[in-house]
Amino acid sequence: MINFSYTIWIPLLPFLLFILLGLAGHKLKPKLSGLFGTGGLAIITILSYITAYKYFFTSEKIEGAYQKISAFNITWLQLTDKLHIDLGVLLDPISVMMLVVITTVSLMVHIYSLGYMKGEKGFERFFAFLSLFSFSMLGLVLATNIFQMYIFWELVGVSSFLLIGFYYQKPSAVRASKKAFIVTRFADLGFLIGILILSFNTKTFDFITLTDPAGSAIAQGGGIAFMGLSVMTWSMIFVFMGGVGKSAMFPFHIWLPDAMEGPTPVSALIHAATMVVAGVYLVARMFPIYAFSAPAALEVVAYVGAFSSLFAAVIACTQTDIKRVLAYSTISQIGYMMLALGVSGYGGHEGLGYMASMFHLFTHAMFKALLFLGAGAIIHAVHTNHMTEMGGLRKYLPITHMTFLIACLTIAGIPPLSGFFSKDEILAAAFHNNKLLFAVEYIVAGLTAFYMFRLYFSIFWGKETHYHHTPHEAPATMTIPLIVLAIGSVFTGFIPFNELVTSDGKVFETEIELIVAIPSVLIGLLGIGIAFVMYRKESEISDKLAAIFKYTYKWAYNKFYMDELYLFVTKKIIFRYISEPVAWFDRHIVDGTMNAIASVTQSVSLRIKGFQSGQLQKYAFVFVTGAIMLAILFIYLWK
Repeated sequence: MINFSYTIWIPLLPFLLFILLGLAGHKLKPKLSGLFGTGGLAIITILSYITAYKYFFTSEKIEGAYQKISAFNITWLQLTDKLHIDLGVLLDPISVMMLVVITTVSLMVHIYSLGYMKGEKGFERFFAFLSLFSFSMLGLVLATNIFQMYIFWELVGVSSFLLIGFYYQKPSAVRASKKAFIVTRFADLGFLIGILILSFNTKTFDFITLTDPAGSAIAQGGGIAFMGLSVMTWSMIFVFMGGVGKSAMFPFHIWLPDAMEGPTPVSALIHAATMVVAGVYLVARMFPIYAFSAPAALEVVAYVGAFSSLFAAVIACTQTDIKRVLAYSTISQIGYMMLALGVSGYGGHEGLGYMASMFHLFTHAMFKALLFLGAGAIIHAVHTNHMTEMGGLRKYLPITHMTFLIACLTIAGIPPLSGFFSKDEILAAAFHNNKLLFAVEYIVAGLTAFYMFRLYFSIFWGKETHYHHTPHEAPATMTIPLIVLAIGSVFTGFIPFNELVTSDGKVFETEIELIVAIPSVLIGLLGIGIAFVMYRKESEISDKLAAIFKYTYKWAYNKFYMDELYLFVTKKIIFRYISEPVAWFDRHIVDGTMNAIASVTQSVSLRIKGFQSGQLQKYAFVFVTGAIMLAILFIYLWK
């Protein structure tokens, strides 16, 4: 059997880098800190690729299925004879796939940051935080049990808080980091409740035991009902709530667009392949339980994913900040992945949705990282985020232009780029299982092509803006990652995911379903065509349409007032009718009671302190008085 024990160093190395850069980074030259962080990630990436090769191509299969391998495991907390929290490394198709995704994108972000963050105050601190984030995500995907996943899940939240709020002198960045942290904490409470219900019924945290289709854990809680749903269904809905928060699904999506206040490399890291796909990974990790014990929860996953994808796509069509367009695009694409899991079955072709979701997660990592890093190169050149202040940049940024165009075509699902293959599998899975959700995703496909090429034409074509200085291409440290990710966006669609990452670990046959693929390509081309007409050259068409659909446009532009709704509920309802009464009770009843006790104690002490004056005659008086009273009491009782 192949020895994978070395894989413990994959999460440990970035942790050691975080300690080194966090404690000693200020004593190193900034460039040296960046090289340490990047070099360490390069080593981790090589280890991850070696692991993927050994696991998929040399490890032994049992009955044609890839096995779950516990490469390293120690018991951390022993709660009962059966229930204990372990720390270790679990290798299976999805965790190995995520190793490749996380390390590849993180390495590209590290290299890119050497150029993008050059000269920034806190350069060393930035690379320390990047290492902490990489450690957190790698620990999350390699977790052997759900409680270890939860620990690293929270560490990802801390890491994102530090990275989003990197520019701590900037009030908007501080607000965005707090918003991301607080919103995801509410969702994570649901995740914790789900873990507790699940472990109470199954008596285990271990993933191998929990997700064994033939094991006893899946059957536990199936017959116990509460409000018409089994306990296992409730636990999986609560677990999914954590995924909704981390993956910024509706209604916990509000933190993600504001997370753009962090440096652009952070946006790429959070959006492309790490933090926001953690929710998708969570559902995929627990998929056997969803499929066998909680099919109702799986329906919730499908409908939340479908609504989020449509909701975010509509908003993306109206935004003018290029990073916010990409943020809502991320929400929409994550919705695709969630929907695919929700319409999937377990095993064979029934598991098409599962495979499609993981496939799209992989391809999305490449083209979304490319889009964000491309956006960073654009912002680096013109010093603005707003597409209304751009135009004609294709002449000045040839490499960024070509790589950005590749990413736009990929996300629009144009063959033979990778996005076409993974999106086609999702649409095929929806077509066979839920025609309503299939129709929704067709609409989303058209909207995606439209808003991405609205962005592309506004930046690189359109009317050339008068720039304060001549824009220029980014340095090699920024353009090389763009080229690498562009190559990934082109060719990753040819990876045979149906042979590598499936719901039951076994190979099944897939093919392009022309009845699904042809219309999806046509609707993508239609979206591109409409964007071409409206934004290829300066035009008043968009203004006229905005005037015709005045209120619809206004609501979409203002993100359907979700932030205002949250503020209203928070300030006008929770603060006024819950927090203020609680604060009044605390001040007047709790504090008042304590103050009254203190006041009475002080008053009594003032009256009796004379007895402790140190004067002998007073002590004698008290002694004699007490003796006389005791004598009278004794005589009275004797009679």
